[in-house]
Amino acid sequence: MKAENIRARITRASARVKPGRWFAAPLAALLVSSLVFAAGARAPAPDPLQGDGRVSAFYTWENEIPAQPGELLRSEQLPPTLGLANAGQQLRLLYSSTDGVGGKTPIAVSGALFLPKGQPPQGGWPIVAWGHGTFGMADICAPSWFGRSYRDVRYLNAWLQQGFAVVATDYQGLGTPGPNPQLNNRSNSYTMLDSVRAVLHSVPGLANQVVLVGQSQGGSAVFAAAGYASTYAPELNIRGTVATGVIYNAPKQTLATLTPFKTAYKRDPNRIDATLAYQFYSVLSAQQIDPALKASDILTDSALPILEQSRISCLASLEDDAALAGLSTANTVKPGANARLQAWWDDYLKFPTLKIKSPVFIGIGADDGLAPLELALAKDACAAGTTVEAHLYAGREHNGTVNTSLEDSLPFVRKVLAGQPVTPVCSPVEQQPQS
Repeated sequence: MKAENIRARITRASARVKPGRWFAAPLAALLVSSLVFAAGARAPAPDPLQGDGRVSAFYTWENEIPAQPGELLRSEQLPPTLGLANAGQQLRLLYSSTDGVGGKTPIAVSGALFLPKGQPPQGGWPIVAWGHGTFGMADICAPSWFGRSYRDVRYLNAWLQQGFAVVATDYQGLGTPGPNPQLNNRSNSYTMLDSVRAVLHSVPGLANQVVLVGQSQGGSAVFAAAGYASTYAPELNIRGTVATGVIYNAPKQTLATLTPFKTAYKRDPNRIDATLAYQFYSVLSAQQIDPALKASDILTDSALPILEQSRISCLASLEDDAALAGLSTANTVKPGANARLQAWWDDYLKFPTLKIKSPVFIGIGADDGLAPLELALAKDACAAGTTVEAHLYAGREHNGTVNTSLEDSLPFVRKVLAGQPVTPVCSPVEQQPQS
């Protein structure tokens, strides 16, 4: 059954429900029908070394993946334990996208859709496309399977409460077979943009009024997606971008000007550091593009067992493992390790452009170790011609900025949806949060 026929069936079913019961009919059941698409490729065979498996059969598409990205393959109801309190309907999704590493091969990607309670407004609910932070690299770490942090649950509920539908990609290879290219901005961008395409093509009650919203890894993804959208998904009406905790791989000339950057990461190298979990994910991701890269050239012998654990462990568990193993920078990372990872860093974290057509909100925690780079991104994007509204929140670290920034990001989004001008703030002054 073609996607347009499914949409018609959903619309007819929705029309039969009583007022105030929008999508009370089992929407998911209407979307799991067998679809007919132009042939593309097949999903890769599961690879335990890439953390594949231990999720339900829903995540593996056995047929040929459509050549057209952004087609909804199937959906099912999310279990209540994985849902959001402010959602009237919540679905697990499987849709087609494009491999962001090679840039050509069709892939299947999982995610979730959350619809507000009640009936959609005239024209449909605007869409927040959510880019999550790091959860891990194994399939079981996909948020649509594993669940979300309290921080993210609170944050996404706020957007639902304000009348936004939320579509949340899991990213390439997270949930579905194949490697998860951790921190690959192009890959994360494609999967995010295609999640919007998939729901717009198949789910009634949505408006092509899109805001890209993300934190940390997702903050980088949404900034990149805003740049890729004009060529990869030009039909999407991207009204604005909200990015917090952005990871910015700044050019050398920018790094040379960042005096605070030289002290931002000063810490006792012998102190046990659970955040070394991110280092293990970086090594696995770097090996995807350079199989000849030896982990033993980057990590000490005492750290290698935790690297193997990182293939199957999600972030919180891996942080516990790193701490229990007594890992510190001194006994984990070999000298020159970052230089060996630089090629991966440059390839995966690059932005297609700093000149974004729609306005960008950047939320920065003043106590975030990444703050100097985030401030640099605001300046560099402004210099490139992007309308940037940046905010610097006193006393907030990397995670604390997410919900704090709602006091400013919600008014920003209302402005861009209404077509009102945004006053650029390229060098924000530290402000006291209201909450």
